[in-house]
Amino acid sequence: MTRLEAEAFLAIIQYGSITAAAEKLYVTQPALSRRIRAMEQELGYDLLVRGKGIRSVCLTQQGQAFVPVAERFCKLYRQAEAIAKDNQKPLLNLASVGSVSTCVLPPVLHNFLALKKYNLCFHNYLSFEAYRRIENGMADLALISNHRYAKDVITLPAFREPFVLLCGANCKVGKAPTPTQLNPANEVRLPWSPEYDIWHERWFDAAIEPNVTLDHMPLLKDFLTGENWAVVPLTVARRMENSQIFSYPLRQGPEDRIIYYLVPQRPKEGPIHDFLKLLHQELLLFDGVESFLAKGLTE
Repeated sequence: MTRLEAEAFLAIIQYGSITAAAEKLYVTQPALSRRIRAMEQELGYDLLVRGKGIRSVCLTQQGQAFVPVAERFCKLYRQAEAIAKDNQKPLLNLASVGSVSTCVLPPVLHNFLALKKYNLCFHNYLSFEAYRRIENGMADLALISNHRYAKDVITLPAFREPFVLLCGANCKVGKAPTPTQLNPANEVRLPWSPEYDIWHERWFDAAIEPNVTLDHMPLLKDFLTGENWAVVPLTVARRMENSQIFSYPLRQGPEDRIIYYLVPQRPKEGPIHDFLKLLHQELLLFDGVESFLAKGLTE
C-alpha cells in the first residue's frame, strides 16, 4: 500500500464519490480507480461497494474498518517525511468538544503557540469521536464531556463547573431561581450530556417544546433575546455575558459538569504538560470552576 493509494481512499470518503475525489486530487477518474483496485488486491478484500446505479460512495464492512487504518498510515507517512526537515518543532494534535474550545481554549491556544516550542493541530470532536482519535493515534490530547472506558486511553478529570441560568434582557427571574420559575416555552435547549437530559426530564414537561433547540453552541448568543433562557455550564455563561445577556445561579440545577482529558498510554509529555499548565492557569480565572490539573502538573 502506498501513500497515494491511502490518500485516494480517504479522498473518496471525504468528497462522496470517485469522480469528485479525482477532480480534487487533479487526477483522472480511471487513474484513481486503479489506485483503489491495486490497494484492494494487495489487502485481499474490497473497500468499496460497486454496482450498477451506485453513484455515491458506499463502504464495505472491511472498508469501514479500514478508515482509521488509512488515517493512521497517512499520518505516520507525514511524520516520517518531517524527520528530514531541520528545526521541526514537536506537534501537538489536540481535540476538544465545542463548548470548551469556544469558551475556554482561545487564550490557552494563543499562549501555547507563544511559547514558540511547538506546532499545533486542532479539531472539534464529539466525545466519542475524540476517544477514537486518541485510540488510532490521530490525536495526542482531547478534552471531552462524556467519558467512557477505552482500553488504550487514559481518562483523567480536568475541571468541574456548575450549571447556571443564562437569560435574555426581558427574562424576569430572581437572583437564584429554581427550575419551577422558568417558562419552558422560552427555553433555548442544548444537549450537554445524558445526565443533563435526565435532570431536564425531571423538571420540564416533555410535551412543551423549547422555543429553540440547538446542537451548535456558538449560536446560543444569537437566540438569547427577549424572555429566552438557557441552562449552561459556568464557562459558557462567562464568555457570553454582555449588557443584554445575564447569568444567575440556579438552585436545584443539574449536577456539576466534569470535563475530562484523554491521552494515550504513551503521551507526548512535553507539549501535553505545557498545554495543561496553561489550561490550569486559564481555569483559575473562572470564579466557581474547580481545576483538577494542579496535582498532575507537580508530580
